[in-house]
Amino acid sequence: MTKNETSKKQMKVTQLKSVYGKLAAHKACVHGLGLRKIRQSAIVEDTACTRGMANKVSYMVKVEDV
Repeated sequence: MTKNETSKKQMKVTQLKSVYGKLAAHKACVHGLGLRKIRQSAIVEDTACTRGMANKVSYMVKVEDV
C-alpha cells in the first residue's frame, strides 16, 4: 500500500451522548472530530490521531468504516 492509499481511508463518527458534564479533554476530542450535537455524524480521515480520539470517547460516539 502506498502513502496516498492509506491517507484516503475514512471513517464515519456519530455522536450518541451529550458532552455535558464530561471531562474537558473528552469534550475537546468530540469537538475535534467535528461533532457538535447528538446524532450528528461526521466523516473524518482514518488516521492514528483520529482513531485515538474516537477510542478515548468511545462511550459517547459510534464509529463506522466508510
